[in-house]
Amino acid sequence: MAVRLRLRRMGSRKKPFYRFVASDSRFKRDGRFLEILGSYDPMEKPYKLHVEREKVLNWLKNGAQMTDTVESLLRKEGIVQEMNKEKVLKKSSSKSKEKIKHQEEASDGEKV
Repeated sequence: MAVRLRLRRMGSRKKPFYRFVASDSRFKRDGRFLEILGSYDPMEKPYKLHVEREKVLNWLKNGAQMTDTVESLLRKEGIVQEMNKEKVLKKSSSKSKEKIKHQEEASDGEKV
């Protein structure tokens, strides 16, 4: 199941607001969804954005993809940068573990 983070349109005609939802990519834009992650109201000046960071980060860690609009809104909130930092730290920690392992193997080879 391919999960996407997308905006679900709500509200009346010419007065839209949106909900951030996690949904299967096969479902319609305003159709069934798995979880509500926040809301976005573009009609208020300045726009109103509420996002539950922990839920969004959890979905992203589990492999969910974002639509372009959701990605730009989450970038403004700093969530995308936070996710990228975690990815970099994960990669660097695994590389440092590999370096330590190689150094131990090299030192063991010198002792023999």
